[in-house]
Amino acid sequence: MPLLLDIVTPEKKIFSGPVENVYLPGVDGELGILPSHIGLVTALQPGVLRYLHSGVTETLAIGSGFAEVTDTKVVVLTDSALGEAEIDEDTVEAAIQRAKEKLASVDHSLDAEEVAYLQGVIAKSTAALLFKRRGQ
Repeated sequence: MPLLLDIVTPEKKIFSGPVENVYLPGVDGELGILPSHIGLVTALQPGVLRYLHSGVTETLAIGSGFAEVTDTKVVVLTDSALGEAEIDEDTVEAAIQRAKEKLASVDHSLDAEEVAYLQGVIAKSTAALLFKRRGQ
């Protein structure tokens, strides 16, 4: 019995279909999901999501989010999901640099929400960059 996978961002549904397995970047480490998995809801951290679809392993760099797992379905809600071809290294490096500079600014006028946002940008961008460069 195949596992149904839905990957959804705020902009669109990235993927919806049957898969043999799913590997998610959970906040406590990688989670491997197979059909008949016990139900759970878990937070996701920026990293690589991979799944086996029709005998081919597909991979995406995802941002933070959540996954809901049942014995027959996995729903991934994430703030971003990009394939390798969609990641521009120069743009990602520039985003990391801007966020680091803003965090290091001497005026210390950032509130906790801004600091968390900038740390999230760095984490998501770093995960995308590592994903893009993994085969080089």
